[in-house]
Amino acid sequence: MNEALLVIDVQNEYFTGSMPVTHPQGSLENILKAMAHAQARKVPVVVIQHTNATPGAVAFRKGTANWELHKEIARRHADILIEKNLPGSFTGTALGSWLKERDISKVTIAGYMTQMCCDTTARQAFHRGYAVNFLSDATGTLSVTNGAGSISDSDLHRAILITQQMRFSRVLTTDQWIKKLDQNQ
Repeated sequence: MNEALLVIDVQNEYFTGSMPVTHPQGSLENILKAMAHAQARKVPVVVIQHTNATPGAVAFRKGTANWELHKEIARRHADILIEKNLPGSFTGTALGSWLKERDISKVTIAGYMTQMCCDTTARQAFHRGYAVNFLSDATGTLSVTNGAGSISDSDLHRAILITQQMRFSRVLTTDQWIKKLDQNQ
């Protein structure tokens, strides 16, 4: 089964911007570990970058420092860089055709935010017939308060992982995913 690693929105906005990722600790290190192992095992790495196309956008405005990829992501190998404007990485992008051209049948999700772009992309992939892995310690989020209520970063992250495992994805730690890759080589 041909597989690709999708590294979603690991941008400065989540480190130095208005939405710092707080949970789980070490998510960036696990993303980098997954990228390194994917490259070593010749698993294609797709880096996805979010752009807010709304005029006057404060977050993810193209060309700003917070829109840039985190420096550790930017300096690592990527087989393709895909820019998106909505939470789903398949919507309005070349991701689907790029995966199809390479006969990819499984995607592994890493990046930010667990409940938004990672969750949406995993669901889109599942709906398109891909097998999906979701890396529990290489995705991350923050606590949220809005008109619907409040939820802690850990509860939000856990709720998405539980929901993903119910139907859409196989939820794995980075080390579990690496072990599976090594067994299939």
